[in-house]
Amino acid sequence: MTFRRGARLDPTQVRDLRGRGISGRGVALAGGGGIGLIVLLVFALLGGDPGAILAPQPGAGQVGSQQGSIVGSGDLAGDCRVGEDANRRTDCRAVGLVNSVQAYWADVFAASDLRYVPADTVLFSGTVDSACGFASSASGPFYCPLDGLVYLDLTFFADLSSRLGAAGGPLAEGYVIAHEYGHHVQALLGALDRRARASGPESRSVFIELQADCYAGAWVANAAETGFLETPTAGQVEDALDTAAAVGDDRIQRSTTGQVNPESWTHGSSEQRQAWFVTGYETGDPAACETIEAVP
Repeated sequence: MTFRRGARLDPTQVRDLRGRGISGRGVALAGGGGIGLIVLLVFALLGGDPGAILAPQPGAGQVGSQQGSIVGSGDLAGDCRVGEDANRRTDCRAVGLVNSVQAYWADVFAASDLRYVPADTVLFSGTVDSACGFASSASGPFYCPLDGLVYLDLTFFADLSSRLGAAGGPLAEGYVIAHEYGHHVQALLGALDRRARASGPESRSVFIELQADCYAGAWVANAAETGFLETPTAGQVEDALDTAAAVGDDRIQRSTTGQVNPESWTHGSSEQRQAWFVTGYETGDPAACETIEAVP
């Protein structure tokens, strides 16, 4: 996925907290690696509500008020200005992807006479304090509905390849970010609730995750129209599909335990995640992403 050279980036949509991690206050389950890491990845990878695992802590949810002065400041504001910057740097690419995804959803909402409420992305390293509790890099990217923010440690993109065997690439990164913003859209539409914490192949949690995958596919289909990106190539779409397969519950379980237990699924199988991404991509219409309607 290539950014247009003259596209103007808006770094104020991304808050840079890298290097400000809170040492020793991460989630114990995510502290080591191996099975502990993967267990949390199975739950939280690509947007599971971490509130089901991370209990809100005193003082959590203060990113906006305490760190508001750093929004758009520092390296992002100075270095992430145009599409060329996004083609060179991972952090600038994250800025451009957030810009594109939010521009897409603003247009979708406006077409339905609704108002899209933007959500910032928080870049962090090590650990971060969200309204959903403390999280570590091992938690994977997540959307916290309690503060309406997306959280992302950019090292996760390397983990996709090194730990989960995904092909990676710019559009794979876009899929991750668009999936998280799919959860923000669900929150705005009232689709996120406590029932999403159940597990199993027919659980509401799985269908919510699959809808976010579908929303990500719909964004990819329309990404060039946001003015930030060139039309993705077939190879780049394949990279995104490969990433969707890499984070399927069945594939993660098989690689870590040697067996598959559908009753513990929270995100869906590799086949399901790919299928719903394709549904969004081929239709280009988020109205086609009605996975949740299958759940009573």
